[in-house]
Amino acid sequence: MAGENRQRREKQREERKMGRERIRLEMDSLSRNEEFARVVAAVFMSRLNPTLEEVDDVRTAVSEAVTNAVIHGYNGGEGIISMELEADVESRRLYIWVRDTGRGIADVKKAMEPMFTTDPSGERSGMGFSFMEAFMDRLEVESALGEGTQVMMEKRIGR
Repeated sequence: MAGENRQRREKQREERKMGRERIRLEMDSLSRNEEFARVVAAVFMSRLNPTLEEVDDVRTAVSEAVTNAVIHGYNGGEGIISMELEADVESRRLYIWVRDTGRGIADVKKAMEPMFTTDPSGERSGMGFSFMEAFMDRLEVESALGEGTQVMMEKRIGR
């Protein structure tokens, strides 16, 4: 454990030398934490000097990713959502990972189609992944049934 922590600290020092900064956050799968995640992302990305439009884009994408984890990953039940953000100051890129250990997605390709939803109530539009794709430069989704889902998003700041 001590050796592992030392290696992690050394890696962090090297990343900072290369102009990379990172934060990690874990939160309960509660709908109200979606707003908190949006604020954290906006404040963290401020080191890249984004425009207001870029901040809004990232906030919307984070909101969709966290909301998906709460609603679809855990069916509104208890669980942990982790969010990791990395800013590469030199390339002016923001990377965001949102992970849950919930039920997972049976068919990621199908789930990413616009208007696709597994919500039988009709309250959900099925546009979460579409919004993430529209507001970010890159979106990758990995999932395994019974193990959870990871959403990775990337955005270049200041084109």
